[in-house]
Amino acid sequence: MSHLELAGIDLAYGAHRVVRQLSLRLEKGSIGCLLGPSGCGKTTVLRCIAGFEPVAAGHIRLDGEVVSGGGRHLPPERRRIGMVFQDYALFPHLSVADNVAFGLRGTEASARRNRVAELLRIVGLADHGNRYPHELSGGQQQRVALARALAPRPSLLLLDEPFSNLDVELRERLSHEVRDIIKATHTTAILVTHDQHEAFAVADEIGIMHEGRIQQWDTPYNLYHRPANRFVADFIGQGVFLPGHVMNDHQVQVELGVLNSAIPVECGVGCGECSRDCTVDVLLRPDDIVHDDASSLRAEVEHKAFRGADILYTLRLASGARVLSLVPSHHNHAIGEKIGIRLDVDHVVTFHDDSDEAVHTRPAEGLVQIAR
Repeated sequence: MSHLELAGIDLAYGAHRVVRQLSLRLEKGSIGCLLGPSGCGKTTVLRCIAGFEPVAAGHIRLDGEVVSGGGRHLPPERRRIGMVFQDYALFPHLSVADNVAFGLRGTEASARRNRVAELLRIVGLADHGNRYPHELSGGQQQRVALARALAPRPSLLLLDEPFSNLDVELRERLSHEVRDIIKATHTTAILVTHDQHEAFAVADEIGIMHEGRIQQWDTPYNLYHRPANRFVADFIGQGVFLPGHVMNDHQVQVELGVLNSAIPVECGVGCGECSRDCTVDVLLRPDDIVHDDASSLRAEVEHKAFRGADILYTLRLASGARVLSLVPSHHNHAIGEKIGIRLDVDHVVTFHDDSDEAVHTRPAEGLVQIAR
């Protein structure tokens, strides 16, 4: 049995449907993430789980118990859910230790002190218990908020854009720290964010949301290499679509060469074995295009973005189409220069140009995915 289950939940504000038939499952001890652009409904889903919003349809189960749906709505204070808010919501008049202890009211004094000391040690603030929030950095405040949410040993932890107020470098470091803390306390958690780097750093499973629906609930690896549809392919990572032609059951040809699939290509349901010259759009990621001075295939450098260890090149092909290539930064080429490239594609992902939906034959390395 899943620790958290959302089954076909709906929520609307008047005539505006914010969440549409949304379902997901999260196992105990796992970290999930709702990832998507602003306005997609991800924070609303978090509020439904917390009990701040009643669902209009479907149900939410927590540890096997229905907490929302079917005429039942358990109030937030009875759901044993901890929350870390975007602005941390620390009490400025309370010390760090008293902030962490806030959710332990009614607990015996020595047990409360021991729990606070344990959590401050886990979050790396053992020597900061007597300080006040205004004396801490943003990252330290975030860890205090996390410790406070974990103090009552919640059944589920919810984190609403917890890193949005931090600078980029601190955000990246803290996202790894937060994951370690959640895992160390064996807590089940759901994170909401619009930043895929945060999602990848923290979560075991991620749901890509768009217009109130989860487009794909999967591991970060599969979201990047095996996107379920064109929206996921566009939203996760970077890449471009090149036109391709299905040559036979195992090969798709693009301008840069022939891509081989590990299993037969499906052009569409009911087609059977494909011998037609079907047109498809092929997704190519920056790591699929390798810089190779020895290659006879050349492309013109149109744009470059220095990223420290790497440079992301935008390359113009002979046809005028553009691809991206991530190249070690010691290969520093000038705009307008032509460089050698070659294909190195482990996961072939294609879509028919008249549809967004992908048909997955079965998971496999080198899988060709064709949309109908």
